[in-house]
Amino acid sequence: MALTYHSTRGHAPVLAFDDVLLAGLARDGGLYLPQQWPRFTPADLRSLAGLSYAELAVRVMAPLLDKTIREDDFAALVHDAYAGFDHLAVAPLSQLGSNEWLLELFHGPTLAFKDYALQLLGRLFDHVLKARGQRVTIVGATSGDTGSAAIEACRDREAIDIIILHPHGRTSDVQRRQMTTVAAANVHNIALEGTFDDCQDMVKSMFADQAFRDQLQLSAVNSINWARILGQTVYYMAAGLALGAPDREIAFAVPTGNFGNVYAAFAAKRMGLPISQLVVGSNANDILTRFFECGEMSIGQVVATLSPSMDIQISSNFERYLFDIYGENAAEVTGRMGALRQSGQFSVDQGRMAEIRALFDGFRLDDQGTSETIRRVFSETGILLDPHSAIGVAAGRARRRRTDIPMVALATAHAAKFPDAVAAATGQRPPLPPRLADLFQRQERYDVLPNDLEAVKAYVRRAARGRS
Repeated sequence: MALTYHSTRGHAPVLAFDDVLLAGLARDGGLYLPQQWPRFTPADLRSLAGLSYAELAVRVMAPLLDKTIREDDFAALVHDAYAGFDHLAVAPLSQLGSNEWLLELFHGPTLAFKDYALQLLGRLFDHVLKARGQRVTIVGATSGDTGSAAIEACRDREAIDIIILHPHGRTSDVQRRQMTTVAAANVHNIALEGTFDDCQDMVKSMFADQAFRDQLQLSAVNSINWARILGQTVYYMAAGLALGAPDREIAFAVPTGNFGNVYAAFAAKRMGLPISQLVVGSNANDILTRFFECGEMSIGQVVATLSPSMDIQISSNFERYLFDIYGENAAEVTGRMGALRQSGQFSVDQGRMAEIRALFDGFRLDDQGTSETIRRVFSETGILLDPHSAIGVAAGRARRRRTDIPMVALATAHAAKFPDAVAAATGQRPPLPPRLADLFQRQERYDVLPNDLEAVKAYVRRAARGRS
């Protein structure tokens, strides 16, 4: 039986992987998930031990492509995607303490975990579009790191125009400049007067306009695109295998705002990785932590913090998890997502919450606690953490259930992306790598636009070469 994908809302066409890749968001507003999950048995997992990161990535992801891309072509794309990372292990582990580990996900070209999926995603787009003789307009929203990783992956690609929306004044200077200093004709940046949630809503509204979507052949690089989630499952598998899986359980602590990164861990669990616990770390924008505490998803006001990539109140990828815990009942998901939009909240019954809490814990950390964690870890280990990674470490330490199970905190960005916060906490100002040393001398290119859908759509039409 062919492996196909269906929407969490239940009314979009069932698609194969290559069509899901180009579609991004489903036409009914839902998110795509596989109708059948491949399962790696303990013997399968043992056979993966010792592979290089790229070799492991091919083995983990290939079953979910289901031959929509030739295996040798896919292997070449994967090896090329990770060839430029600056650590031989690609996603190395560092020890923080007793059975406590840091998964370093900042060795890609833009120094953030988004590179691990997006370097591959750009190549997948290019491969599929060339085979079809098509072009796409990629429209994405970023709270800081997705934008630069997507731009780096898609720059100068003939079949792609890319337009990234970021919240004006709400990213770090390094994050913004990594997006706005790329001198490529197919790259466009919008600084939207609003929050990341406003940017994300804008992108979803453009996809919901079917005529506009079809005219410009819109596609997505945000984690609403299933290929993003798929690419991120690999580093969970790599860490698990390195620490003894499948013969040992493993726990992860994940700093998250949009739930995409931690959902990739859940996907790895569904595919057979023995994950015993997932800790979700939040900053003051703690909608996810509040949900795990009380069973109610309730939107609040976005607060600016030291960890701007997590300054989010609408966690889009949580919809995928809802679909799982409601037994793939699209009507239940549609009802709850509708309630979230209309009233700003929905709740989950206590029976399902017991199931959720068997795996998940939530933890919030304010800016003072974030700075203190950065300082403490540097004092203990000499490791400089960025604010997001610090939240992951603190969450793992605070909510760890069993000390005999390895706890792996995800370091989602290089400390040099947030030098002011790191310097204030430690007195050490982390330098950018040599390839980015002149970042603050490069010329920026971006346009500030109001939080107005028609103004943004007009901009996208102008930016999409030859299709407006």
